[in-house]
Amino acid sequence: MTSPDDPADPAQPAEEPTSYADRVYRSPGGIVGGVLLLGLGGWLGIDAILRGEGRTPWLALAGLLFAVPVVIAFTVRPAVYAGADRLLVRNPFRTITLPWGSVDTLRAGYTSEVLAGGATYQLWAVPVSLRQRKRAARQQSRDTAAGSFGRTPGATGRASGPGATADRRAQADQTIGDLRELAESNAARDGAQGEPEVRWAFEVIAPSLAGALLLVIMLLI
Repeated sequence: MTSPDDPADPAQPAEEPTSYADRVYRSPGGIVGGVLLLGLGGWLGIDAILRGEGRTPWLALAGLLFAVPVVIAFTVRPAVYAGADRLLVRNPFRTITLPWGSVDTLRAGYTSEVLAGGATYQLWAVPVSLRQRKRAARQQSRDTAAGSFGRTPGATGRASGPGATADRRAQADQTIGDLRELAESNAARDGAQGEPEVRWAFEVIAPSLAGALLLVIMLLI
C-alpha cells in the first residue's frame, strides 16, 4: 500500500484535462427584433396571399421568400460557439471555423472582430454598443472616485465582500475578453491546430436568391 507521500503509480493513466461544453454568445436584442419582424411580415404577407387579387398574392409570396431568409440571417442566425479546440463563428451568410491555434487575436472597436490566418472576420453575434461602453466608463470613474474618498466599492453598486470585484466593461468588451482568454489558454492544445475553414450558408442564400428572382419577374410582367 502506498502512503500519501509516495509517488503516483506510473501505470495509472494521467488525469484527462477538464472539458466543457461550447460557450454560446448571441445577441438577445437581435433575436427579439428578428422575431418581431418575422411575425409582422408573416401576418401581412399571409393576409395578402389569402385576400389579395391579381398579382398581389404572387408578389407577397415572392416578397416573403426573399425577406424571411434575410431577416433570419441578420437577426436569429448569428452566433459564436467557443469550445475547447475551436471558435465557430456563424455570421449571416457564412460559417467560419477557427481552431484556437490559428487565432491571432480578438478585438472590439466599432465592431467585434477575430483575426486569424491573415484574414479578419466580424462577430455579428457580439454587437458593440458605444452607449453601453460610455455608461460603463462613467461607472468606472465613479468607482475610482469613491475609492479615492475612502468609500467602499459596495457604496457605488459594486459587489462587496472579500476580494469581490465587478466587471464594469461593456458586454461586448467582456465577451471579447473572455474569448481572448480562451484563445490564449487553448492555443497549444493538440486538437486546436489547423487552418480556418469558411463555409457559405447556401441554406440562406438559395431561397433569398429564388425569392429575389421571382420578385423581379413578377414586377416585370
